[in-house]
Amino acid sequence: MVSPLAIKVIVFDLDDTLFPEREFVYSGFQAVGRWMFETYQIIHFFEVAWDLFQQGKRGLIFNQTLELLGIQYQSSFIQTLVQIYRDHDPVIQLHPDARWAIDHYRRSHYLGIITNGFLKTQQNKIAALGIENCFDRIIYCDLYGRSHWKPSPLPYQKMMESLGLAGKSYVYIGDHPSKDFVAARQLGWLTFRICRPDGEHTQCITSTDQDAHFKIDSLYELQDLLGQASSTQAAPAHPPCLARQSSPHPPLIPCREKGAEPA
Repeated sequence: MVSPLAIKVIVFDLDDTLFPEREFVYSGFQAVGRWMFETYQIIHFFEVAWDLFQQGKRGLIFNQTLELLGIQYQSSFIQTLVQIYRDHDPVIQLHPDARWAIDHYRRSHYLGIITNGFLKTQQNKIAALGIENCFDRIIYCDLYGRSHWKPSPLPYQKMMESLGLAGKSYVYIGDHPSKDFVAARQLGWLTFRICRPDGEHTQCITSTDQDAHFKIDSLYELQDLLGQASSTQAAPAHPPCLARQSSPHPPLIPCREKGAEPA
């Protein structure tokens, strides 16, 4: 096992690790609902879609919403709604423990993000959170093609190449047991799975060789697990961090295996 004293780089997943993914869903449904009203004077799209999400529906929410509203549609119209959802400027904010972790560990470690998802969508999330200049390296997996989204090892290798440090110098923190950790483990990284009560993948079960080395409920737990390393390492030079404080997010619902993409 890698010693915390060897850790020089802390790399985070983005969705449901640094911010609540359901906030993006809530914001995206609002954006689609506004467009539906402004374009077709259709009301209650947001309310119906959000209610379906809270019931645990995934994958076909836009289709089901239109059907419940009695609206006929073609598949091309669903694709239009999905694009509005993906491309909107989201209203999202950091988890409080993520805000703390970024401020605390950038004094003593290099910080990175590796994130799956469509490039513009993930870039919009980073911009909305105001955290781009808080990190030494952000790897958008979509830049390398869909085949190199996690669990592909390429994003992790790109992170290592950019910082020039061996695998034992890295810790990776994510929430998805079948995507986030397998490549990191193979490259010698220490891995932590954060199991938030509102996480989409908190209840997911996978084999032990795919899951993280350790499970945590909060990023505050890193203070005990990595705190000793923080006190013994010189701080990297960083620009000022302009990330915003977190605010309360929408109500919690039971998490599901499938992601929150509505269609």
